[in-house]
Amino acid sequence: MSWKIDNAHSLVEFSVRHMMISTVRGRFERFSGTVEFNENDPAASSVDVQIEAASINTNEPQRDNHLRSADFFEAETYPHLTFKSTRVEKVDENNGRIYGELTIRNVTRPVVLETEYNGQAKSPWGSTSAGFTANTKINRKDWNLVWNQALETGGVLVGDEIKIHIELEIVKVAQETAEAASVA
Repeated sequence: MSWKIDNAHSLVEFSVRHMMISTVRGRFERFSGTVEFNENDPAASSVDVQIEAASINTNEPQRDNHLRSADFFEAETYPHLTFKSTRVEKVDENNGRIYGELTIRNVTRPVVLETEYNGQAKSPWGSTSAGFTANTKINRKDWNLVWNQALETGGVLVGDEIKIHIELEIVKVAQETAEAASVA
């Protein structure tokens, strides 16, 4: 069954160590994609998401511009980060793993999203939504995101480990088109 991402109720955010002493958080404001969520057999589900690199927001415009530059995402040349699932594994009733390929700056590497199914609800307008929470950690150097600055006190300005957190609400796509075709 096809579902669409409800961007107004979803987020893609990340965190990274700054100067080895604090954590900076940010998010991507624009993303889209398709989810084929098989409610009866979650392992038959799939995810395909595109994230606009230029939509990065860490609440510091100068840092955001640097992250869009060739030192990091090179957003003009590589406008999207993408994630395409390769398989889904059900762990228990509410938890699973989504294995997939994450592409950043034309470099593709495997990642695993530890995912929690938060259930479904019917809206007052009759649509059905499902919610998921997903987390993973990556090493940014695996995607050739290697810019850094040595600190006078030792260590570096930007940590290598990136924690990714996703809150995803998807809405079931109405089957009106399919039903109209079968009646005709």
